[in-house]
Amino acid sequence: MNARDPITSTPRRAPRADGAEARHRLLHTALRLFAQKGFAKTSTREIAREAGVNISAISYYFSDKNGLYGACFTEPMGGDSDDLVAICSTPGLTLHEALRICFTSVIEPLKQGEIVRQCIQLHMREMLEPTSQWAKEIERDIKGPHRAIAELLCRHLKLDRADDDIHRLTFAITGLSMQLYVNQDFIEAVRPSLLRTPRSIDTWADRLTVYAMALVQAEAARREALADDDKSATAPAPASAPARAARKKP
Repeated sequence: MNARDPITSTPRRAPRADGAEARHRLLHTALRLFAQKGFAKTSTREIAREAGVNISAISYYFSDKNGLYGACFTEPMGGDSDDLVAICSTPGLTLHEALRICFTSVIEPLKQGEIVRQCIQLHMREMLEPTSQWAKEIERDIKGPHRAIAELLCRHLKLDRADDDIHRLTFAITGLSMQLYVNQDFIEAVRPSLLRTPRSIDTWADRLTVYAMALVQAEAARREALADDDKSATAPAPASAPARAARKKP
């Protein structure tokens, strides 16, 4: 017999997985398996079995294996590259403010622990064993934010367009946050306190902003020095003493 609620005297049903829970289990099981084995060596049957759902749920929630694979790249860590692009274009924000918000957004997923490791492993595997997803990742999550940050730097440095050095600077700045993901295991082995708590991760956002601003200031100083050198090279040489004397004669 079913247990009954002491107040209503109606049968109390055992909790069952609703749609959201089943989808969640599918997504995170797929993330783990895809990260461990890659796209080609992971079957939908294996994913469904380990997630504890019917295999038809994959087509219901994600259309097919490709849809599930793509969702593993976009959903577990949250965030949206369009948000970063919007931040860089927000009127009234200083460069420091915009970079601080961007860094905070980018490293926030580090607070999720093991899921982050699986996501990084998945991205690394996709780089080594690329599928059609790789081109989508480059277009959506790399090119857009890169272009937005480059344009932000151009506005700050009062440049009409991004040259090679602006792109170098952009890669250097975005690399500051990416190295936390790539080197996560090394950081935890050498200095685990740097990633141990949400507060320590927030501190990274503050520090990375300071480091990024130093890079921008160094580039600004380099460009200013080049401009001064160009002015010196094009300025007319001072006339010699005999030449000045000759000009003074009636």
